[in-house]
Amino acid sequence: MNIIEDLNWRYATKKFDDSKKISNDDIDTLLETVRLSASSYGLQPYQVLVITNDELREKLKSASWGQSQITDASHLIIFANKADFGNELVDDYLENVAETRNLKLDSLNQYGEFMKSKLGMLSEVDKKNWTAKQTYIALGNLLSAAATLKIDSCPMEGFDAKEYNKILDLDKKNLNASVVITLGYRSEEDETQHYKKVRKSNEELFIQL
Repeated sequence: MNIIEDLNWRYATKKFDDSKKISNDDIDTLLETVRLSASSYGLQPYQVLVITNDELREKLKSASWGQSQITDASHLIIFANKADFGNELVDDYLENVAETRNLKLDSLNQYGEFMKSKLGMLSEVDKKNWTAKQTYIALGNLLSAAATLKIDSCPMEGFDAKEYNKILDLDKKNLNASVVITLGYRSEEDETQHYKKVRKSNEELFIQL
């Protein structure tokens, strides 16, 4: 039941203690949970930016409605989904599969053609939406892992994605800022930590068929 205790412990931290930093070992563990996250077809159509530069974070704060978490948290992590893609997304993945599992690349041709046929039917808008959805799967993994390590977090959609893309030159990399998470340790002054968690009841949320 520890996972339930951990999830009850976590909350969207509004004020971080800027004097407390996450250890390198713990950050490595958190990033590994992101790397190991599930994604559709295993393609991971995104990149993850770990921002610790103070000057850069100040710029991003201005594009985040001035929210203090951006600069006060120990680490700022940005999930950036691919804005568009072609067959290279599948080809790169299959090369990785062949190398990792010591397989002949041509043995994966049929599976590759299947993925390409499905993804190729998506419009440019649908592709962008699909890759953005994948970042939220990784975000969920990261939130749970952070709670297990008793590291506070705040997932954030309150930012100007176009400004983020401009500040970080993401457009040039065919990337788009999808969702942000700040990580660190809660301030004693954050009253939000004392609020009772509000969720739907089992009866309201779950449908058993």
